Amino acid sequence: MQKITATITSVGGYVPEFRLTNAILETMIDTNDEWIKSRTGIEERRILKGEGLATSDMAVPAVLEICKKRGIDPTEIDCMICATVTPDMVFPATANIICDKVGAINAWGFDLSAACSGFLFALTTGASLIESGRYKKVVIIGADKMSAIVDYTDRTTCIIFGDGAGAILLEPNTEGYGVMDSLLKSDGAGKNHLHMKGGGSLHPATLETIANKEHYIFQEGQPVFKAAVKNMAEAAFDLLERNNLTGEDINWLVPHQANKRIIDATASRIGLPIEKVMINIHRYGNTTAGTIPLCLWDWESQLHKGDNLILAAFGGGFTWGATLVKWGYDTAPTQEDSKA
Repeated sequence: MQKITATITSVGGYVPEFRLTNAILETMIDTNDEWIKSRTGIEERRILKGEGLATSDMAVPAVLEICKKRGIDPTEIDCMICATVTPDMVFPATANIICDKVGAINAWGFDLSAACSGFLFALTTGASLIESGRYKKVVIIGADKMSAIVDYTDRTTCIIFGDGAGAILLEPNTEGYGVMDSLLKSDGAGKNHLHMKGGGSLHPATLETIANKEHYIFQEGQPVFKAAVKNMAEAAFDLLERNNLTGEDINWLVPHQANKRIIDATASRIGLPIEKVMINIHRYGNTTAGTIPLCLWDWESQLHKGDNLILAAFGGGFTWGATLVKWGYDTAPTQEDSKA
């Protein structure tokens, strides 16, 4: 019996129209363009504007795009996993809401919360469903409306985050393409340095939690930066070593877009030149679970069948890891070679 692997067969994405530039932020808080770019690499981020719009509204066009590209109907989707820390509501799952909005009436689904590593965790989970042989079409979404939990008076966090969504379709493959291996880690002690205190069962919403701004992101910059540089880079390196590969065997590094310096450190650790690193943080900022699929969306037309990709991420909690993917198809040049 041939081994079944889960291969990516289609990629979709969506970013809102509104651009929150560094120049605009200069009018809102005590900061400036040079300071932001030198510390993060971010020039602008997209923000979802409009009454009644939520994370699912960004995921829907991304899912519809992958269906259109692949030539399938949403009714053919078996399962949908949405990685997010900004669900439309606590329940039902945003994945279920997306299924309803796109007409995926035959799919079951759930949300997965692992902060900025969410897409990698969801990808590995979805790949396991495909590898089991029970499911043929699994959609993995990374989507976050970070503007909903950002305090725009906090200069340490509001410069970082943006809104966006990316999605992929996983299907069975017996030719050796797809998700080859994953190395995933977590350390709950990291909760002290990066979290949103209010809104859960420990600190449910009250007038006091709202007054204390406990429903916004809290980040202690230095400990998070040090942990991200170390763990994201080491996960990528260890995954290569486990698979008897070096940087010379890798066509692309697809890193979580948290900070340009963290991206550079990861690329350096595995010996990849910057030309082989997908970087769009300057355009979108940190979209949390959305960053890696948005990179795949931006670079899809430059990917070739058989390319080796290392996907790497680090997120709050702490969560981190890396995934090795062998790309499964060539893309017809129907769009710009790269949006980046």
